[in-house]
Amino acid sequence: MGDNFALQQEISADSLLDITAETCPMTFVRTRLMLDRMAVGQTLLVRLRGEEPRTNVPRTALEQGHALLGQRDEPDGTTLVLLRKAAAQAR
Repeated sequence: MGDNFALQQEISADSLLDITAETCPMTFVRTRLMLDRMAVGQTLLVRLRGEEPRTNVPRTALEQGHALLGQRDEPDGTTLVLLRKAAAQAR
């Protein structure tokens, strides 16, 4: 998925999660725990590092029924992923 949100605008979200120091599978475990604590419809901006989480976090979030609003690679080597919590999670 390419850049789905405006690159020139500041990205805003209801919650932020920095998992740049985590490795798989903890990257999605931490993301899932944060989404579980959020209200339906709220947004979560996840900052991650590495190719495996860059692929797996958005894919797994989609599999769980959440919406992927955007994904952007940053100049510092991190990736920002913007998610919206789904009404009902597939478990």
